[in-house]
Amino acid sequence: MKLKFKSIVFCLSIIGFSTSNAQINLGEKALGALQSGVASFTFSNEDAAKLSKEAVRKMDSTNVVAGAKDGYTLRLNRIFGKHASENGLALNYKVYLTKDINAFATADGSVRVYSGLMDIMDDNQLLAVIGHEIGHVANEDTKDGMKAALRKDALIGAVSSQSDKVAKLTDSQLGQLGSAMIDSKHSRKQETEADTFSYNFMKKHGYDVNAVESAFALLASQSGGTSADFLTQMMSSHPDPKDRAENAKKRAVKDGLYKPYVQKIINNKAVTKAPVKKKVVKKKK
Repeated sequence: MKLKFKSIVFCLSIIGFSTSNAQINLGEKALGALQSGVASFTFSNEDAAKLSKEAVRKMDSTNVVAGAKDGYTLRLNRIFGKHASENGLALNYKVYLTKDINAFATADGSVRVYSGLMDIMDDNQLLAVIGHEIGHVANEDTKDGMKAALRKDALIGAVSSQSDKVAKLTDSQLGQLGSAMIDSKHSRKQETEADTFSYNFMKKHGYDVNAVESAFALLASQSGGTSADFLTQMMSSHPDPKDRAENAKKRAVKDGLYKPYVQKIINNKAVTKAPVKKKVVKKKK
């Protein structure tokens, strides 16, 4: 099965910009800023968090979100709920119900995991992927990604040059920004640092660090060993996914923690849903 990513796939359909576009009425001042590259545009962590929160709200409204009692939600609560304040961050998390294989985190601390990813990974592998995404938030890569998304999708003028504060985008612009934001690529250095964050996250909390190598190797094998689809962002277009898996292995060997990882599978599928309790029917005496 080849990975199919909606929010981490990077075959972007760049939305064209024109002054006649009714959805993005920037005005002459903003248009001038856009055409000049907005060299003076300042963008703080607070700005990134504010826009990310609104964009994620829009994405939540257009995706099927698992309910509080859904098995996927119960599983994510069980394995990740205790890390909602990881590294001093205020993280919120939800599951999108779709077969797509995906996970992402944004500048405001929103973590979204697709059920398709949960279907192919066990708990430790899933934590390794989420740890990687949190690393991008902790390292402020998501702020850079947001700024790049604004620039790429012709929205930077909409939030700049209007006043000293970042302007509020329209609902349609937020939807556009959400897709562009998650589609933004990270640099080789950022990806490497996020890999290290993931490994350290696993080690710090006493999880099996070998799941980091295993998760990367699994994603690489699912996509045929290429950097297409999910790997284009999660694994970036420059570092080879197999090399990244090998680097994780080397860290484990150096720490004296390496051992071949065995994925926990039930019925040819990684554990996905919480066990359903059977009703006990009492026999009448």
